[in-house]
Amino acid sequence: MSDNFHSTPVPDLYAHAEGHATKKTGHPLLTLILLSVLGGIFIAFGGAFATLIGAGTSTIPVGIVKTLMGIAFSLGLILVLVGGAELFTGSTIIVIGWLQKKVSCLAFLKNLVIVYLGNFVGSLFIAGLIFLGREYSMNNGTFGIAAFSIANAKMSHGFSEAIVLGILANMLVCLGIWLNYSARNTTDKIMAILFPVTAFVAMGFEHSIANMYLIPIALFIKKFDPEFVITKHITDSSLTWSNFFVHNLIPVTIGNVIGGILIWWFVWMIYGRKKEDKS
Repeated sequence: MSDNFHSTPVPDLYAHAEGHATKKTGHPLLTLILLSVLGGIFIAFGGAFATLIGAGTSTIPVGIVKTLMGIAFSLGLILVLVGGAELFTGSTIIVIGWLQKKVSCLAFLKNLVIVYLGNFVGSLFIAGLIFLGREYSMNNGTFGIAAFSIANAKMSHGFSEAIVLGILANMLVCLGIWLNYSARNTTDKIMAILFPVTAFVAMGFEHSIANMYLIPIALFIKKFDPEFVITKHITDSSLTWSNFFVHNLIPVTIGNVIGGILIWWFVWMIYGRKKEDKS
C-alpha cells in the first residue's frame, strides 16, 4: 500500500503543532489583525448557517437538529483552517511554544488579546450585515426566532456553568485542530474538523467567538427592530449587552482558555517533553 494511505504518526502531528505554535506569534501586527478579523467573520458565517438549520425545525427530534446545526457550524472552523485565519480559541496552542521556551509569556498574551479583539470585530461585522440584510425576517421570521432562541439559551447559564461549558467546547475545538495536523489534503482537513465541532455544538457547549455573533445578532434585532420582537411574541428579558458580557462572554472566554491550554498541555507532556528529554 502506498505511503499516502498511512496515517500521520502522532509525533509528526506534534511537529506540526509546535511549528504553528511558534509561527502564530511571528505575524506582523497588521497581518495578525486582519487574520483575526477574518477569523471572526468565518466563525460568524458558521453561526449564521447553524441558525438557519435550526430555524423552524421543531417537529424534528432535538438530537438530530443539534447534530445538523453542528455540521453547519463546522463551516466556520473549516474556513479558518483551510482558508487561513486566526482564531482566539485555537491560539491557545501557543502555550506549546511557551512550554518549549520558544515563545515568551508576553508574546503569548499579546497574541491572545489581539486575536480576541479582531475576532470580535469580524463577528460583529457579519452580525451587522445579517441584520441590515434582514436575513432574520426570512421564512416568516423563523430565522430571527431561532436566533433569539439560541441567544436566550446561552444567556441561561450560571457563571460557573458557562466556564465549564467553555472548557468542554474548546477541548473539542483544539482536538479538531490537533487532528487537522494529520491531514494530507483538503478533504482530510474537513473530515478531521467535522466531528469534534459537530459534537461540541450538538452537546450545547459554549464557544466565545461563536457567541460574539450568536448573541449580538439577537441584540441588534431587539434594539433596531422591536416590532419584530413584539409581533413574534419573543421573550428576551435577560438579553442585554451588559448581561451578555458579564454572564456569558467573560465566563465562556475563561473556560475556552482553560480548555485549550489543558489539551495543549497534555500534548506537550506526552510528546514535547519527550522530545526535550531526547535533546
